[in-house]
Amino acid sequence: MSGQVIVSELMETSGVKFGTSGARGLVTDMTDLICYAYTTGFIQYLESVGELAEKGGRIVFAGDLRSSTDRIMAAVAKAIHDRGYTPVNCGKVPSPAVALYGLILKVPAIMVTGSHIPDDRNGIKYNKATGEVLKSDETGMKAQEFTLPDIFDDKGMLKDAFPLTAVEPKAAELYIQRWLTAFPSDFLKGKKIGLYEHSAVGREMLYEIFTGLGAEVTKLGFSNTFLPVDTEAIRPEDVDLARSWAKEYGFDAIISTDGDSDRPLISDETGKWLRGDVAGILGGLFYSADIVVTPVSCNTAVEKCGAFKQVRRTCIGSPYVIAEMMKAVADGGQCVVGYEANGGFLTASPIKTTTGELSALPTRDPIIVQLGILGLSVEKNAPVSKLLADLPERITYSDRLQDFSSDVSNQKIKELTAGAPDSITALFPQFGAVKDTDTTDGLRITFDSYDVVHLRPSGNAPELRCYTESKTEEKAKEINRTVLEIISSWRN
Repeated sequence: MSGQVIVSELMETSGVKFGTSGARGLVTDMTDLICYAYTTGFIQYLESVGELAEKGGRIVFAGDLRSSTDRIMAAVAKAIHDRGYTPVNCGKVPSPAVALYGLILKVPAIMVTGSHIPDDRNGIKYNKATGEVLKSDETGMKAQEFTLPDIFDDKGMLKDAFPLTAVEPKAAELYIQRWLTAFPSDFLKGKKIGLYEHSAVGREMLYEIFTGLGAEVTKLGFSNTFLPVDTEAIRPEDVDLARSWAKEYGFDAIISTDGDSDRPLISDETGKWLRGDVAGILGGLFYSADIVVTPVSCNTAVEKCGAFKQVRRTCIGSPYVIAEMMKAVADGGQCVVGYEANGGFLTASPIKTTTGELSALPTRDPIIVQLGILGLSVEKNAPVSKLLADLPERITYSDRLQDFSSDVSNQKIKELTAGAPDSITALFPQFGAVKDTDTTDGLRITFDSYDVVHLRPSGNAPELRCYTESKTEEKAKEINRTVLEIISSWRN
């Protein structure tokens, strides 16, 4: 199978599409041909805008622990090789580790991962030498046209296997050293930490980093089978596990990540997982941020706490957050950080620490926010639950309807928006009058009670997400359940 192709046309027919961060799809749709073509399009786009050095230069890549990752890594490496560059295999490391290595080397970095979605799906994240690809870059990648070589069979798989080279360990080593040199070796002395390993690609690195900073770390929940741990829609079994572990071991906190270890999970001392948009506020406080960038779906406590000079809101997805962070730096921001509802924390400015400096890392990273929260706990001599209690009383909650057509949800939200506020009041009469609506990303409704309902189709899966906010956790959950019950009828 060969011939002239355009990336945008492949996207229309393959089922593999760009979501909030990277391209994702079913493993059956992510054939070697599709992964090769997407990667070729990425490289050719960088060439067209002058962001790649002369032929023969390095392009680094890595992957997570999914069953399909090795095959896709080989297709990516083949595309790099055939385009005239040197593929550097960084092995199985976190997304921020390979991104950091690319930033250090000033070369593109590619991560094969489906993040938190199930094992029957996978994806590819692309990073330029300066950081993650933005939405404008995705447009350029989609427009690329080139000739596919005759190296694929009729099922879109490579006729001849392309062997991966030996693993280059530097990406892992530099990522670990980033943290061990930025903080003193006794930074977490006296802290008892549970490490929920499951199938997270960064589980061994987290252990090395947190023990290296003085914490007593207990490994928990190791899995050889990939588990779809979503830091934004936490599985009930993970909620139960954390509470039981906290009770059994007396931890100060439990930490974990999603599959590619770019989104954090961190609990308080009772085993209650923190919402990502609250964890981000605490991280921003510890690092003394002056400008915070966060998606429109995140907790309004970031404005209400009054700790930051400026808060900027964006569409959901790290490319949008990064683009606005870059603007904030250009506008004179001294310490610009960003975070998402999934907990991913990004920095656009260098951050000085007690023993060094953290260079800017404008991609999701879990460790920076976990260390920030634990550092704040040490600084204030207070448990994590007290840090939460000191924030304004705004609680967010999110859930989703799975196997929900994006076309249907987009159309229904469009109709609801067009008829607002009457259509909203008719659909949700129990929530009272509508105070405001925001269509930055999906439909975000603020009622006169200041309760919030935000509906948004997922960008990379057949799911309809619902974010809610209220004064208490119980009320936020109750509103969420009610909304999902009502809109589930949209399937019919």
